Amino acid sequence: MLKYLLLVLLTMVPVFACATKMKQSIPPLKVVSYVDLNKYGGTWYEIARYPNRFQEGCVGTSATYTLRQDGKIGVLNQCRKGSLDGEISSAKGKAWVMDKKTNAKIKVSFFWPFSGDYWVIDLGENYEYAVVGHPDRKYLWILSRTPEMDDATYNLILEKLRKQSYDVSKLMKTLQVK
Repeated sequence: MLKYLLLVLLTMVPVFACATKMKQSIPPLKVVSYVDLNKYGGTWYEIARYPNRFQEGCVGTSATYTLRQDGKIGVLNQCRKGSLDGEISSAKGKAWVMDKKTNAKIKVSFFWPFSGDYWVIDLGENYEYAVVGHPDRKYLWILSRTPEMDDATYNLILEKLRKQSYDVSKLMKTLQVK
């Protein structure tokens, strides 16, 4: 029994070493140089995202950000469940800036004490689109001020994401209201 356990452990060492090496080979995620939180506020429509468990079945997804008097950001995420006619599901949370120099690294919490990283990694010149990622690249959202995004802009974003070591094949487009 001990020999078997030792054999299993020894065969797992290369797997763990490889996983650690792979994780280290991804360059650090770059954020935009600066986010004007007043311009960033308002409603954003989700154009595409990495699949995640907390948005399962969501379509027509939007996020609304408002600056609060305490310096934090109010967050309201909404979607329709199953179809554009489905029941509205919403989640209220709050966010706070982690990097005051850029305002691009933000923590978001919908259920205290749990929070997640929300990093703005691409932003349209006129705040017409935003791309939000996670430093480990496990989450990704492409957002727009309108429910639709033209193909040229979307493809440019995909190219930038590839350069940031994102697997764009995992993106799923979000069904939106027209």
